Amino acid sequence: MKSEETIIELFGKMPYKPLVEEIKDYAIFHLNIEGQILSWNQGAERIFGYSKNEVIERDFTVLFTPEDRAQSIPELELKKAEETGRAEDTRWHLRKDDSRFFAQGVTTALRNEGGKLIGFAKIARDGTAQREMEEALLESEEKYRIVAETATDAIISINEQSTILFVNRAATRIFGYEIELMIGQPLTMLMPEYLRHIHRAGQERYLKTGKKHVNWEHVEVPALHRDGHEFPLELSFGEFSKNNKHIFIGIARDITERKRAEEIIRQTKARLESVLKAGLAGTFFWDIPNDRVLADENMARYFSLSEKAVTEGVTLEEVLPAIYEEDRARVADALTEAIEQTSVYQIEYRVNHSDGKVRWLSARGSVERDKAGNALELTGFAVDITRIKEAEEQREQLLLREQAARQEAEQANRLKDEFLATLSHELRTPLNAILGWSQILQNNNLDETAANRAMATIERNARAQSQLIDDILDVSRIITGKLRLDVRAVDLSNVISAAVDAARPAAEAKNIRLQILIDPQGTQISGDPDRLQQVVWNLLSNAVKFTPKDGRVQVRLERVNSNVEIVVSDTGIGVEPEFLPFVFERFRQSDGSMTRRQGGLGLGLAIVRQIVELHGGTVSVKSKGEGQGSTFIVSLPLVPVRLEPEEDSPRVHPAARNGSITSCPPELSGLRVLLVDDEADSLELLKFVVESCEAQVSTASSAAGALELIRREKFDVLISDIGMPDEDGYSLIRSIRALSNEQGGNIPAIALTAYARAEDRVRALLSGFQMHIAKPVEALELIAAVANLAGRMRNPHQNENENE
Repeated sequence: MKSEETIIELFGKMPYKPLVEEIKDYAIFHLNIEGQILSWNQGAERIFGYSKNEVIERDFTVLFTPEDRAQSIPELELKKAEETGRAEDTRWHLRKDDSRFFAQGVTTALRNEGGKLIGFAKIARDGTAQREMEEALLESEEKYRIVAETATDAIISINEQSTILFVNRAATRIFGYEIELMIGQPLTMLMPEYLRHIHRAGQERYLKTGKKHVNWEHVEVPALHRDGHEFPLELSFGEFSKNNKHIFIGIARDITERKRAEEIIRQTKARLESVLKAGLAGTFFWDIPNDRVLADENMARYFSLSEKAVTEGVTLEEVLPAIYEEDRARVADALTEAIEQTSVYQIEYRVNHSDGKVRWLSARGSVERDKAGNALELTGFAVDITRIKEAEEQREQLLLREQAARQEAEQANRLKDEFLATLSHELRTPLNAILGWSQILQNNNLDETAANRAMATIERNARAQSQLIDDILDVSRIITGKLRLDVRAVDLSNVISAAVDAARPAAEAKNIRLQILIDPQGTQISGDPDRLQQVVWNLLSNAVKFTPKDGRVQVRLERVNSNVEIVVSDTGIGVEPEFLPFVFERFRQSDGSMTRRQGGLGLGLAIVRQIVELHGGTVSVKSKGEGQGSTFIVSLPLVPVRLEPEEDSPRVHPAARNGSITSCPPELSGLRVLLVDDEADSLELLKFVVESCEAQVSTASSAAGALELIRREKFDVLISDIGMPDEDGYSLIRSIRALSNEQGGNIPAIALTAYARAEDRVRALLSGFQMHIAKPVEALELIAAVANLAGRMRNPHQNENENE
C-alpha cells in the first residue's frame, strides 16, 4: 500500500529512528490510515507484551479492552486525531496476556508535503502505578472524610493563629453551632481558656517526664456551649507541618456524663469507706484453686470466725456453718453459679452472728479468671441489712393489716347495703299482702270463702313480719348486751317437740319427712326454754326452707360426755365449702342476689349462735358441698342436778308471703295484663285486684314462663317483680326488649318490687321498665299506673267537655 510505503520511507529517513526504536519507557509505533500497526519499538514490546513480528500489520484495536472496542473507542480516537491533528487518551489497555494496565497516550496525525493524511504515530506510557496511587489516595481521603463525618467526637483543625479551619458534624452537636458559624472563628469561641490549660499540662508533663514536647497532648478544658452553659471537654491534639505552615488537629469529647459517673463513684466509695469504718460492712477474698478465704475484721465478726481468717485464711467449709441453716443451699448455689457461669456473686442471706442474734447480710462479689477461663479468685463485700429487712417486714405487715382492714370495711359496707335492701324487701313483702287484702276487705263485697282466705293471708303475713321484727330486735339486744335469759331447768325433749310442731306445716307442704330421735339420758339442762326453742325452730325452719320436696329433715338429741347435743340434719342443697366459715355471721347469705330462691334477712343462724353461746354452748355446721345436705350441731352443758322442768308452751314461727289492693276505674275493661311474681300470695292478690276491674289477666311465676307467654300471646301491660329465682326482672325486661314489636318487644312494663331504693328505681328504668312502683302499693295507684301506661286512662277533662 502506498500510504504504508510513504510512512516507512518517512520513518526510515528520520535521523532519530535508532533512538526511537531503543526507547524502553515509552511505547512508540506507527499506524496506517486504516489503523494497522507499521512500526513497534522496544518500549511497546515491554509495555504491551507483543514482539514486533506479532503485531506488525495487525489492527491496533487489539491493544484496547473489549469494552472500549464495543464502544468504537479506537476508531473515534483516530477520527479525532485526523480532525484536530492529535488525540489524547487516558484509559485502561490490554496486554498480550490479557492483563490490564493504565496508560496515558497521544495519537498524532501524519501528513505528506501536500497535506494529505498518510497515517498516525502514537506514543503511550504505562501509568498503572501512578493511577493506583491516586486511587488509593482518593480512597484514603474518602475513608478519612467518612470517619470525620461519622465520629461522635468533635474533630477540629486550626492554624498557628488558632483560627478554625475545619470542624466535623459532631462539633455541631457538642457545641451547638452550625459548621459555617465555626469556620474562620477563633478557637476561644468554643474553648475560652484552652491555651492556659494546655500550657499548664505542658508544664506538668515536663516536671514528670523531662520532655518539653510530644506530638499528642491530652488535657481537660472547660468548653462553652452556644446556649451559654459550660461543660467539661477532653481535648487530644497534635500538629503537623505543610509548606512551612503549622496545622493543629484536635479531637474533643464531651465528658459531662463521665464526670457525673466519676462523682457518683467517688461518693459511693466514700460511703463504702464510711460503712466499713462503722463496722456495717465486711470484705472477703476467696482463693478458689487453693480454697483459702481471707476476711477483714468485720467479716470475721459476722461469721464468728477466729483471727486466723484475717491473718492466714480459712477454708470455705469452715465459713459455711455460720450461715443460717435454711440459707446454706442458696449460698452454695450462688457461689457455684458465679464460678461456672456468670462471674457475678450476689445474694442476701442470714448468718448466726457472734452476738447470738440472726442477722441479714447482702453480699456482692465478682470472679477473676485466667486466659483459659478458669476461676482464680472471688472478691467481694457483705453489708448488714438486718434493719432494712426488719423495716420491710414491718411495712409488709402494716400493708397486710391495712389491706385486711380496707377489705373488711368494704365487706361491711357491702353487707350493710345488701342487708338494708334485703330488709326493705322482707318488710315490704308481707306489708304488700296485708295492705292489699285489707283494702279489698274494706272496699269489696267478698263471699265468705274469699274473705276467710284474705284474713288468713293477712294473719300469716303479719306473723311473718312480726317474726322479722323480733329477729332484728334480738340482734340489737345481742349487740348491745341487753339480751337476758330466763334461766331455769329445761327438758330439751319438750323444747324440741314444740319446735318440730311449729315447723311441721311448712314441712308437710313440701312433703318433707321430719324425724325425731331423743336420748332420754340427755334431756335435762339449765337454760331459757323460749330461747332454746327459738334456736331449734330457727335450725328446723332453715333446714326445711333449703330442702327440696320429698326430702328429709332429722332432729337428734343425744348425750356426749358432759354435754348434750342437738343435731339437725337435712338432705337439702348443702353449703358451699367457701361459705362454711361465714354461716353464723350476721347479714351473711350464701346467695344475697335478687335471684335468690329463699327470702330472709340472714339473721337466724347468727341469733342461733349468740343464744347458744349465752348458754355456754357451741354451734357448728358440716356439709360435704352443694346438693349434699348439711348438719348443724348445738352442744350444751348438762345440769349437775336434775330438776323438774316448768311447763312451757312452744313458740310458733310462721312463714311470710305478700300481696296488693284495689278499687278500679272502668277504663281497664278488656285490658290484657301479664303478672309475673314468684310469690304465690302476691301473685294471687295482684290477679284479684286487676281482674276486679274486668281486665284479662295471665300469670307467670318465673321470667322464663313470662317470656314464653309473651311470645305466644299479645298483652297490653306487663307487671313484673324484680327479685325472682334463676332469672330476675331486669333480665326478663332485657330479653323482652330484644324481641321485635310484632313479638311483643314494645310492651309497656311496670316494675312492682320490694327493692325500693333510689338506685333500684334508676336501674329498673334503665333496664327497660317504664315505671317503678315499690311494695306495698295502694290498689288505686296500681290500677291508675296500669291504665296510664297502656294509654287508656281517660283525660280528666273529658267528661266536662262531653257535658258541655
